[in-house]
Amino acid sequence: MAALRRVLVLHGYSQNATIFSKRLGALRKECKDIDFVFVNAPHILLPSEMFGSPSSFDSVSQTEAPTEETSHTNPELALRAWWKANKERNKSTGLQESIMAIKEVLVGQTFDGVLGFSQGAAFAAIISALLERPHLNPDFLVDGEAPHPPLKFCVAVSGFRLMDPICDPLFSPSYATPTLHVLGKTDVVVVEERSQQLVAVSANARVEEHDGGHFVPSKGSWRKFLNNYMRDPSASHASPSTGPPDSEPSSGTSTPGQAGSYKSALMMKL
Repeated sequence: MAALRRVLVLHGYSQNATIFSKRLGALRKECKDIDFVFVNAPHILLPSEMFGSPSSFDSVSQTEAPTEETSHTNPELALRAWWKANKERNKSTGLQESIMAIKEVLVGQTFDGVLGFSQGAAFAAIISALLERPHLNPDFLVDGEAPHPPLKFCVAVSGFRLMDPICDPLFSPSYATPTLHVLGKTDVVVVEERSQQLVAVSANARVEEHDGGHFVPSKGSWRKFLNNYMRDPSASHASPSTGPPDSEPSSGTSTPGQAGSYKSALMMKL
């Protein structure tokens, strides 16, 4: 069956395209007529930019994480970021390079929408807004025009509004791309207050909450809802939020102490 939709997929901080594709395996199976295009962020993280033993948050489990040797021999497996934020979270080193990397992906292809998680969700909103007003970033243009038409939808899971001079004009006062904001009620990495800052600049927002934390919900009702939304973002799809709580992915193990310290460190990096 030919794909009816093509969706650009942007992974979170300290993930990569391969790992995030595996994480979304159940969703990909549900969305049989959607072509998900997973893209690697251009910035490879150094060991000093990682933090302790990752569990199942933005990053990867111990069984998924590549070794330093593997990262050098196969860059596709290296853990990556779309940018590296300073302590004050008002400057994002490498953001423009990531914008240019996505420009190259957009040229010559047609995407219906974008789906991002955490840092990737924040970046998905940036790309959506930039395609609406590409002239705000001249280097993003191709022969004076946008490299791609505005997207039909954006799905931002555990997203946030990036505070960076590049982004300020894009979100002033808002961007118009229909955006589904998926928030975790117990997310302590990207807390609801921070996600709401992105919702506030989203002129055509729909907000749905799941009962879990910092992950893409994978319960059956959520898979069906996300599939239906990406097929027709303008329709009035029933909320997936009813029923028993979703649970975090089971890959990886860590003690409660390790998990808590890792979440705190990751929250500071975003």
